[in-house]
Amino acid sequence: MARKYGDEDKFPATLPGLLSRNARRYEDRTGLREKDFGIWQETSWEGYYKHVEYCCLGLRELGLKRGDRLAILGDNCREWIYADMAAQSTGAVGVGVYPTSPANQVGYIVGHSDSVMVVVKDQEQADKILDVRDQLPKLRKIIVIDMKGLKHYDEPDIIPYATLEEIGKTKAQQDTNLFTKLISDTTPDDIALMVYTSGTTGPPKGAMLTHHNLLALSEKFWDLNLISDADQVVSYLPLCHIAERLMSLILALYAGYTVNFSESIGTVQESLYEISPSIFVGVPRIWEKMHASIEVNIKDSSPLKRMNYKYWMRVGRRLLERRIDGKGETLFDRIVFYTGYLFLYRSILDKLGLLRVRFPLSGAAPISPEILKFFQILGLRIYQVYGQTEVTGVSHIQHGDDLKIGSVGKPFKDVACRLAEDGEIMLSGNTLFAGYYKDLDATSRTVQDGWLYTGDIGEMDEEGYLFITDRKKDILITSGGKNIAPSEIENHLKFSPYINEAIVVGNSRPYLCALIQIEMDTVSKWAMDNKIAFTTFKSLALSPEVYDLIKHEVNECNKAFSQVETVKIFTLLDKELDHDDDELTATMKVRRKTVEEKFKDIIDSMYKR
Repeated sequence: MARKYGDEDKFPATLPGLLSRNARRYEDRTGLREKDFGIWQETSWEGYYKHVEYCCLGLRELGLKRGDRLAILGDNCREWIYADMAAQSTGAVGVGVYPTSPANQVGYIVGHSDSVMVVVKDQEQADKILDVRDQLPKLRKIIVIDMKGLKHYDEPDIIPYATLEEIGKTKAQQDTNLFTKLISDTTPDDIALMVYTSGTTGPPKGAMLTHHNLLALSEKFWDLNLISDADQVVSYLPLCHIAERLMSLILALYAGYTVNFSESIGTVQESLYEISPSIFVGVPRIWEKMHASIEVNIKDSSPLKRMNYKYWMRVGRRLLERRIDGKGETLFDRIVFYTGYLFLYRSILDKLGLLRVRFPLSGAAPISPEILKFFQILGLRIYQVYGQTEVTGVSHIQHGDDLKIGSVGKPFKDVACRLAEDGEIMLSGNTLFAGYYKDLDATSRTVQDGWLYTGDIGEMDEEGYLFITDRKKDILITSGGKNIAPSEIENHLKFSPYINEAIVVGNSRPYLCALIQIEMDTVSKWAMDNKIAFTTFKSLALSPEVYDLIKHEVNECNKAFSQVETVKIFTLLDKELDHDDDELTATMKVRRKTVEEKFKDIIDSMYKR
């Protein structure tokens, strides 16, 4: 395990400083790995450093200077990381943009951030920039990683990424100490990253994070032995999101572990199986889809396999409930579990690529307790984390033998947490961000007297464990005066393998209703098995048989809640919610206000029945 970053190091306490340290300490050890044409290509820590050096000096030759912003747009890859680190090494700021964002949203972030250059992955992303080029007067250069399809473009501002590194390499040969000096000039108080929030309550805001913020959080992970230089991660969540930036860049640099990039988003499952990472971060939707895929596969298996699955899942649930009830774990319990592990649990984890995961995480949104219990039965204890971009991503975390289902754990050391009178979670500490770019009003509303007002409602037990109730703005108050947190009901509904998304409504209404989006993969499979004809998502969602299927799932969900919290009426959406239609954020969170406005007629009709 690598030692902790300390005062004895001769490098600045910044991310570029950590890269310099790792290049010297690890040299030929693999820092990055990327699959290309079916073959894993490895980059050593020394090679990682050299690529960043050439990229940095190339950007500097093109005019990037201290304090500038560099936008990065594209799927996860090594060059994404090089560009981010290169910007920081010049004293500039890396600004990630979601690759799934349409041109107008890309234009907003590149323009709002005042980015003077942008690094894009390919033609698709370059076209988005070109579509809004006339709205970006400060943008000077478009650097393209993969030039396929772009060579015929008559755009003088487009530069191949390979050419950028060649320019930098020539400069490095001319001045061998320049890059070292640039890194030495970086300081912990420099803004390292600007992460744009998902914008569920309005236009995205650029949260500015310093190197001090990033290293302070990394040290908290290190002190709890959550990361080491022996770890492996597969990078697949968008790098512009703080969660993936944390795992694939910040913590990787701090600990010195290896980051692996799959060939495409469609081959992530294959990469998980091949790499078998030791750390895996999944948003709730990822864990829900894994659970749904297991349930569907089991239904398609032989009678013997189905019987084996049901038996060992039933046994595993009994063992889990004993532990949750505080009855401990006897030697006999351990023998029973390992027998189940041999007969069932191991094979499931292996197929998911999670067999060697020692630190599985779930964050970004609340997750169903039933999903957590399902994976704990298999022997995979998913640790919940809580935080916001404004506190560098994580403030609370479960670890060790923490078994409080539904809790997000306790705050990190040196992170203070308290609840306002209305239950709003307030945070303070050395990971608190430097503010929103060009938005002093939003900053002053969000941070008051050194406390971040998160907008989340929570509860804290006598031991200091935090439980997230819901977003403050999402709490429903029925016409009868009952306060209801919709996310708990929605997560319970989404535990069904047939339900992809659920939006519970009922503010100022007499009872709760729900808009439900079916899970296309599992419902279409169910329909084919039951010889139900369909052609499109719409035809499937409008099928009476599918409605009855979902009605059964809703009725099962209602059994877990009090009468006032049950869903009385629901409607199946005949389209999938889409990021391009502004119904989902780039991190696939529902824009509740937008959805309720778009489907107002449907919602009103449910209250007229």
